[in-house]
Amino acid sequence: MERAGATAMLHGPVVVAPPGMPAEDVLAVAAELTGQALAHAGAAAVVTVFARPQSLDRVWVRSGFIPVPEAELPRELQGRPGLGLFGWRGGTALWSTAGRGGSRSALARGEH
Repeated sequence: MERAGATAMLHGPVVVAPPGMPAEDVLAVAAELTGQALAHAGAAAVVTVFARPQSLDRVWVRSGFIPVPEAELPRELQGRPGLGLFGWRGGTALWSTAGRGGSRSALARGEH
């Protein structure tokens, strides 16, 4: 996990499974690793965690992540490889830019 203030980018999880391991078991391990990373993030006062899909959409959604626009990614975490973005805020699907000055895309359009 790469941190920028109260925000972090989760690079992973990475699971190397033995041949023949069922895909559902691999996803269960990925979900457990994600849960541990989020517990660590919360204990470290990280409020928002971002992740790239990496074909783990089911893991992200089950963990409380939702798809978010790239404009939500802080400048310090931009430029990392991958397409698409999921965000987590305390494990809820509630996503608001309230109190953060609005999203960069809204600010660029003159909306506040």
